[in-house]
Amino acid sequence: MSILIDEKTRLLVQGITGGEGSFHTQRCIEYGTKVVAGMTPGKGGTQVSGVPVFNTVESAVKETGANASIIFVPPAGAADSIMEAADAGIALVVCITEGIPVMDMVNAYSFLKGKPVRLIGPNCPGLISPGKCKVGIMAGEIHKQGNVGVVSRSGTLTYETVAQLTGFGIGQSTCVGIGGDPLLGTNFVDILKLFQEDKDTHAIVLIGEIGGTMEQEAAQFIKERVSKPVVSFIAGASAPPGRRMGHAGAIISGNTGKAQDKMAALSAAGAIIAPNPAEIGITVKKALK
Repeated sequence: MSILIDEKTRLLVQGITGGEGSFHTQRCIEYGTKVVAGMTPGKGGTQVSGVPVFNTVESAVKETGANASIIFVPPAGAADSIMEAADAGIALVVCITEGIPVMDMVNAYSFLKGKPVRLIGPNCPGLISPGKCKVGIMAGEIHKQGNVGVVSRSGTLTYETVAQLTGFGIGQSTCVGIGGDPLLGTNFVDILKLFQEDKDTHAIVLIGEIGGTMEQEAAQFIKERVSKPVVSFIAGASAPPGRRMGHAGAIISGNTGKAQDKMAALSAAGAIIAPNPAEIGITVKKALK
């Protein structure tokens, strides 16, 4: 099994006619993802990589049965694209776009509340269930089908982790990049719950970073609800307070968000802490013995 996406996923690409949208549409198709539709206003009736393009998400869903969407729309229109997908009945929306105005996302979250839709992102690399489906911008070839779930705030560290796991012959069930913005549609606890319930996920890797309290919340959930081995790494241990480190959400403010506090909370909850990024893979290998 896997979580969120599999061979039955029927993907719609919003912003398919742009440079990023068209490039990653082709990469998803090559991986085996069923990309059934694209959407760009005014481009309906055309095709990209053999995929029909529609003027609205509603018409795309009606004609193709799309049940997931990936968004490559520029920041000014990305929040509207999220809401349009949700309004059309899309169950899974993955927003790759970085730099969406915070108030736009506040409005989008308010719109999504109570609707049967899961948002991954924004400002994320997406997700992949190796050997089944890719809805994102990650390199599919570094992944290997298996039983370790990966959830991360960092796209780059997701790739590094996966490459190490694959190098050790350790496959992944699903890898989810939840994104690096302060406001996210899906958090660590949401994904941990799905991995805990997935019988084919035997262990979990959690990659966090400075800023916010998501890792502490994850630690509490792990302590109370997760019975599977969890390996964690927290990026930003040397970051100075008040300075943003890469992601908009990666900033230490006051007495919260420090890497040391996050590592301490996760360790106390039973997670195994990898000492540095280069040892995530070997730490997982040892945890699986």
